[in-house]
Amino acid sequence: MSTERPDASYPGVPGEPGFMVNVGGGRRAEAPAEGIPPALAPGAGPPPLISIRELKVHFDLGGGGVFDKLVGGSPVRRVVKAVDGVSLDIYPGETLGLVGESGCGKSTLGRALLRLTEPTGGQVLFRGRDLAHLSKGEMRGQRRHLQMIFQDPYASLNPRMTVAQIIGEPLDTFALGGRGREREGRVSELMKTVGLSPRFLKRYPHEFSGGQRQRIGIARALAADPDFVVADEPISALDVSIQAQIMNLMERLQRERDLTYLFISHDLRAIRHVSDRVAVMYLGKLVELADAKVIYRDPLMPYTKALISAVPVPDPEVEAARRRIVLQGDVPSPINPPRGCRFHTRCPWAIEKCREVVPPLAEIKPNHFAACIRISPEEPDIEKVAPGDAPGLRGTGRVIAQ
Repeated sequence: MSTERPDASYPGVPGEPGFMVNVGGGRRAEAPAEGIPPALAPGAGPPPLISIRELKVHFDLGGGGVFDKLVGGSPVRRVVKAVDGVSLDIYPGETLGLVGESGCGKSTLGRALLRLTEPTGGQVLFRGRDLAHLSKGEMRGQRRHLQMIFQDPYASLNPRMTVAQIIGEPLDTFALGGRGREREGRVSELMKTVGLSPRFLKRYPHEFSGGQRQRIGIARALAADPDFVVADEPISALDVSIQAQIMNLMERLQRERDLTYLFISHDLRAIRHVSDRVAVMYLGKLVELADAKVIYRDPLMPYTKALISAVPVPDPEVEAARRRIVLQGDVPSPINPPRGCRFHTRCPWAIEKCREVVPPLAEIKPNHFAACIRISPEEPDIEKVAPGDAPGLRGTGRVIAQ
């Protein structure tokens, strides 16, 4: 069994010497083509590669039928609203980080973009084509451009297939790799690309470490030469030193192959390291969206403030002096989400209006969107808003989702 060496370019912790800062930022869109919804961020640049509009993924748990009433089952129909009206743009060449607590719908959203989980409603536009409404045959033709890196490097690889078969499977599926020596040469090149020796081609997944298995998964995702990759918690099952290797590998591949990532994680430090922009999700909805550096420096929505306050600071004096926001209670059930703002049951700044009004995801500062009626472009700091006041109800900035 092979072992891995900790990478010298470990991203470190913000504030420590040697911390690697991601350079660049999300690109902005030009005026959209006719028939395509407007982009969610203004300015010069290419149009979005992926445009999500009011995407919903609901899971029907049954109940409410005549038989259920007779046998004492649920008297009402139960539906899990895993993703409930998400609108978002992802631009070419950027990494959009998607963060939130476990169970908030992050992975479901990522899978719905690729139709691995069927959307209940809404649109997923890829270069102007609505993936959510394509037939199976039409969707198959798009899949080579849209790939996924899965969370579990152990369960995502077929234990009965060799590495050559696993990486070569997309080449066979999309008729890309030729046959014989040509196919073997392409698989070997993919192995080298992700830092594995071609000598391992005939080995099976159980002969590799967790980090090496994830590299095999990345090679498989790259085999079809995609444009867009959903990375669903790609480092959560790995040791810290191996996490750094995988993040650095993904950033290198993005530069070399002009890839666009949706990077899903609950690790706020990892999200800060790899992302150009960050979207925060809570109970099936987006609650904040901004540039990665901005959202860590100046979070606006109370939920985001609580998440950022949970990230430890390596300076003991700073860590001892700063105030931690501790949320009370558990995340409500997506079967019966709270009315109004879904965060009001745990929000330390909630008022009565928060229980009644669904806050739109509105632009509070330039290209910084938040869903909270207690802040507005004129009063963006919730800690300075008068008690009981809801300035967001008197007029908001540009709204991109309700």
